[in-house]
Amino acid sequence: MKILFLDIETSPNIVHVWGLFQQNVGLNQIVKSGQTICWAARWAGQKAVMYSGHNTDTHKNMLKKIHTLLSEADAVVTYNGNRFDLPTLNKEFIKAGMKPPAPYKKMDLLTVARGQFRFTSNKLDYVAQFLGLGAKEQHKGHGLWIGCMEGNAKDWKVMQKYNKHDVVLLEQVYNKMLPWIPRHANWSVFQNELVCPNCGSKHFQKRGFYHSQAGTYQRYQCNGCGTWFKDNKNMVRGTVKTQQVST
Repeated sequence: MKILFLDIETSPNIVHVWGLFQQNVGLNQIVKSGQTICWAARWAGQKAVMYSGHNTDTHKNMLKKIHTLLSEADAVVTYNGNRFDLPTLNKEFIKAGMKPPAPYKKMDLLTVARGQFRFTSNKLDYVAQFLGLGAKEQHKGHGLWIGCMEGNAKDWKVMQKYNKHDVVLLEQVYNKMLPWIPRHANWSVFQNELVCPNCGSKHFQKRGFYHSQAGTYQRYQCNGCGTWFKDNKNMVRGTVKTQQVST
């Protein structure tokens, strides 16, 4: 299974306003809508972090490259990607006259953070530091985006480093959260045998039984990542599949 870790950066909307507090911006006040200015991505198991942005490619070529990667991926891991990164890219694709990329499984770690834990903050920077994984790259703030929009080479260098490091941090958080991710893309489907559905390991042990109204099933726990899962073979009757235990 090919798992892609992805993060994008976008420019802000440019609008005309008459104040700074509780502004109601009309459509005729929009000067320029925000857009994707760069992306970084890495395949699980590989060291190289791929990157494309307005400092390295034309906007269309940047979109073509990430469209190709999404079409190759079986699963895409993001942080707030279900509401931001992926819909933003889809908006860019349709505007550019591109067809949808091939279907892939979406795994948003922000959803996992909110659903499985009660962190003081669910921001990636806080969660990564809380888990002892490091922090996001520091920068000068909003001025970095302005500098990139103005074509400042030094700011683009910082932006590229910032974007790529977010992907590295994203994968580290994913590895830490792995046994806690419900409905993970199922490795058993790709390996066609009984393996841990979350990490693909063949090293697991029997740990009791899973009971439901439909029947009784053998329960396992992965020796590698710690995921709990069950055999989908009813011990009375049934067919063989593997899926994660619902919690």
